[in-house]
Amino acid sequence: MKSTVEIVYQDSDLVVVNKPPNYLSIPDRYAAQLPNVLGFLRTKFEEVFTVHRIDKPTSGIMCFALNAEAHKHLSNQFQERTVQKIYLALVDGKPLKKEGIIDKPIAQNQMNKARMVIAERGKMSVTHYKVIEEFRDYALVEADIKTGRTHQIRVHFESMGHPLAVDELYGKREQIYLSEIKNRFKIGKYQTERPIMSRTTLHANKLQLIQPSTGEVLHFEAPLHKDFDAIVKQLQKWGK
Repeated sequence: MKSTVEIVYQDSDLVVVNKPPNYLSIPDRYAAQLPNVLGFLRTKFEEVFTVHRIDKPTSGIMCFALNAEAHKHLSNQFQERTVQKIYLALVDGKPLKKEGIIDKPIAQNQMNKARMVIAERGKMSVTHYKVIEEFRDYALVEADIKTGRTHQIRVHFESMGHPLAVDELYGKREQIYLSEIKNRFKIGKYQTERPIMSRTTLHANKLQLIQPSTGEVLHFEAPLHKDFDAIVKQLQKWGK
């Protein structure tokens, strides 16, 4: 598999990448040979340290440290929640409140370890959200996560009744087709419609952190990946 990881910034302390969708952040514990961002970076730098992760299907901005001191500094920023992480999510339906705060604890589902749930026994989880654009059946939402829990955005929006438009764990569908957006959609007699997006509709859009050595505030932004951008354009054309 050819890597499409894009390095968007690097200095002596850190490297920032735009991760493609369906690409691991770090090696899989059972299949280390699968392409992953950490492995890709280790072919280019002497030392690379993982600072944070994003889910395999999710595209967008990620940061890695290039030395132990920078790793400690950056990790502390994430632990102390001074880092700003903003995601774009396409969700089912249109939230009644166009912006707000979701403050609900998240825990692992005891019956299904792959899923997370809202539960009092869970860890504090806070997501600030704002609707960016509305369509007939969907909404494009900005999510500013103040905590970094597993599947936080997916679980929080599902708890509102607005799961991600595509989400095999928490949503209504595993892929989305143009025929679901465009009312008058025709396909040839012997043709099969292919999905226009078949991964979670979530993108790590922006990241703000402090450069470990200089104290400078650094801002990074990754445009929507082509599959996500395509579905938004189709919704803007046909889904209003």
